Amino acid sequence: MLNITHNSIADRININSFSSYNKLPGYKASRVLVRIILFIMGIVMLFLFLPWTQNIRSKGYVTTLQPEQRPQTIHSVIAGRIEKWFVREGNFVNKGDTIVYISEIKSEYFDPELLSRTESQITAKEMSVRSYMEKIKSLDAQINALIKTQGLKMEQAVNYIRQAELKIASDSIDIEAARTNFTIAERQLNRTEVLYEDGLKSLTDLEEKKIKLQETQAKLISAENKLLSSRNELINAQVELTSIEAQYRDKLAKAEAEKYTALSGMYDSEAAVTKMQNEYMNYSIRSGFYYVTAPQDGYITKTIATGIGETIKEGEELVSIMPSSYQLAVEMYVNPVDLPLIRLGQEVRIMFDGWPAIVFSGWPNSSYGTFGGEVVAIDNFISQNGKYRLLLAHDPAEEEWPDGLRVGSGAVSMALLKDVPIWYEIWRKLNGFPPDYYWSEEQQKEEIKQKAPLKSVK
Repeated sequence: MLNITHNSIADRININSFSSYNKLPGYKASRVLVRIILFIMGIVMLFLFLPWTQNIRSKGYVTTLQPEQRPQTIHSVIAGRIEKWFVREGNFVNKGDTIVYISEIKSEYFDPELLSRTESQITAKEMSVRSYMEKIKSLDAQINALIKTQGLKMEQAVNYIRQAELKIASDSIDIEAARTNFTIAERQLNRTEVLYEDGLKSLTDLEEKKIKLQETQAKLISAENKLLSSRNELINAQVELTSIEAQYRDKLAKAEAEKYTALSGMYDSEAAVTKMQNEYMNYSIRSGFYYVTAPQDGYITKTIATGIGETIKEGEELVSIMPSSYQLAVEMYVNPVDLPLIRLGQEVRIMFDGWPAIVFSGWPNSSYGTFGGEVVAIDNFISQNGKYRLLLAHDPAEEEWPDGLRVGSGAVSMALLKDVPIWYEIWRKLNGFPPDYYWSEEQQKEEIKQKAPLKSVK
């Protein structure tokens, strides 16, 4: 029947008697099917050569670009008790608006006149400092007077010593003259005695010479006594000089000791004043913490501490606030194997939860409902989920992101990589190969420029 054997049955059986068999020779459906299959195969082959954009898909969520624009909690700086709320959840607050008022719970701050009493103590201590300063000025004047008097007394004593020395020199000359006169008188007496014995001199002359010798001897003794007195005066002057030095040294040491005692008291008082001023400022600043205010414009999203009379600790969370002005961004996480393929400024397509999108991952330009973004930050350390975090910002060249986006909503991002044929992408995925590493020279230069360390300012 299939005519695949040499033993044909066409001459044995009248095939024309079978109606179904009569239709087979003229039936052309098999040829049409073959043509359709060939046509489809041709289209598939052409499809395999179409360009395909490699990409890295990742899930993330919407956040803000700047840290100060993200939701934050407001804490109480001091421990206290909630007395009054000025806001409720959903309220808009401006920067500096009061959110809650708390009262003091620590006994050392209960005094309502704490600031005024502390200020009075500071004034008293400042008066004490001024008193010490006046005492120090008086002691300085006293020390200067003692130094001046000491100088005059020392000069006077030195003059006395000089006078004594000159007197000793004068008395030494006088004693030498007396000794010379005594020697001359003694010689004259001896000559007169010889001449008297020879009868050449009278007894009267001899007696005059003896008297003169006695007079010169008396003058010699008087000169020696006077010299000894002058030497004693010199010693007394030197002793007086030493006494003056010791006396004024003691007076100056006592005055300086009193001065340093006053200085020590003044420094202690100044330290006490500084400490009390510090306490006064601490009390003043602490009183300002009774009113918890908004750090920036925003909306109160949740009150964490509630009620009236509730006691809170230092640093305890009170309310959470969402800034009213912010610039949206998207956090996405990529596997470590894909991190080398990501660069700053790389183009990314983003799909936001709640905004329908028709996505063709290989043809991003043909997708609908996706928004453009670019990589602005790459973490250098892996996150707790085992992936690296990327921060995506709006691409200025693309359309604006939806106005209804809120921080915390989900997002799916696609980092666009190299364009390759579809058959290559299928082959790569079948073999488990990573996407192609491709980066233009301009992008490489820009990346190197951004990673270059900043030069220190000298």
